[in-house]
Amino acid sequence: MQKRKQWWKGERGEWYVVIQAFLLLLVIFVPHSVPWTSGWHMPESRLVCITAAAFLLAGVLLASAGTLTLGRNLTPMPHPRDGAPLIQTGPYRLVRHPIYSGILFMALGWSVWLQSHVKLGFTLLLFIFFDLKSRREERLLAQIFPEYESYRKRVSRLVPFIY
Repeated sequence: MQKRKQWWKGERGEWYVVIQAFLLLLVIFVPHSVPWTSGWHMPESRLVCITAAAFLLAGVLLASAGTLTLGRNLTPMPHPRDGAPLIQTGPYRLVRHPIYSGILFMALGWSVWLQSHVKLGFTLLLFIFFDLKSRREERLLAQIFPEYESYRKRVSRLVPFIY
């Protein structure tokens, strides 16, 4: 009988999931300004709304497409499911981590919508976190899939066509 892994030891990256949830809660629920700062207030409020809505919509579409494309292979852990194939189709042609990208675009859209320096700062922390989590994930994927290296060279990590 195989010994059951204990989640609190983080052998499959469970602590990444805990940190990710914490950062997402900060982006969503922490007040968008603190007493010593105020949000930025742009006179072109229509431009701000359109920009924010575009990021929010792009984020929802990218994260949803990534989730649907992975299907039963979806896991919040940086460690892929046993026996899962390497997905390179759909949104995975644009970016190697479309769910992370989608979440980042949504967080950026939310920050712009609220014109919040605080939320923008948490979005930056979330970007750094997803960059670190994706690096761990990619080391594991490279060990499992020999073709991952060529995929990595062709497709951006988190921001389509840029990074």
